[in-house]
Amino acid sequence: MTSEQYDETLRRLEALGNWPPEGLAYHVAFRSEGNFRVSEIWDSREQFDAFGERLMPVLKDFGVELSGEPEMLEVHNIIKR
Repeated sequence: MTSEQYDETLRRLEALGNWPPEGLAYHVAFRSEGNFRVSEIWDSREQFDAFGERLMPVLKDFGVELSGEPEMLEVHNIIKR
């Protein structure tokens, strides 16, 4: 995924009324080792899965394929300034 594809994906999600999705607490987009990555914190796995059903058709329209299944981690603590 390119930065341009990412930006256009967000524009389309906003236009569809799907951004920001219910249950999304934090969203961070960044580059790591030459790859575009997104890390998010969700209120629940169910809300994440529901959003994924709306996101995937938008990504497919751009020809974006995920490199694998999302990595799920349980958050122990969040400290915010």
